[in-house]
Amino acid sequence: MFIIQTLVSALAVFITAKLLEGVEVKNFWHAILTAIVIGLANFFIKPVLTFLSFPITIITFGLFLWVINAVIILIVDAVLEGFKVKNFGWAIGFSIVFSIINWMLNWFL
Repeated sequence: MFIIQTLVSALAVFITAKLLEGVEVKNFWHAILTAIVIGLANFFIKPVLTFLSFPITIITFGLFLWVINAVIILIVDAVLEGFKVKNFGWAIGFSIVFSIINWMLNWFL
C-alpha cells in the first residue's frame, strides 16, 4: 500500500507542477522522490511546527496550517535538486492544488 500511495502522491506532484508555472519538477522520477521527501517532512517536521505554532493556529482558525504546509514545501525545495518552487506564494498554491489533486486521486482508489 505504501508504494501505491507514494506513486499516487508522485502523480499529484507531477500534475500540480504541470498546472502551476511557479513550480518545476524535472521528471516523474523526481516527482517520486519529491513525494517521498514531502511525506517524510510531514511525518517528522510538520508535527513540531504545528505544536510550536498552536496559539497562532487557534487564533487564525486553522488557516495558519497552510503557512506550515508552504514552509514544508519550501524545505523540500531546498533539499531536492529536481523540484523547484519560485517563492512562498507559489508554495502555498502548490500546497492547495497538491492537496486537492492528491485527494481526488485517492478518492478514485
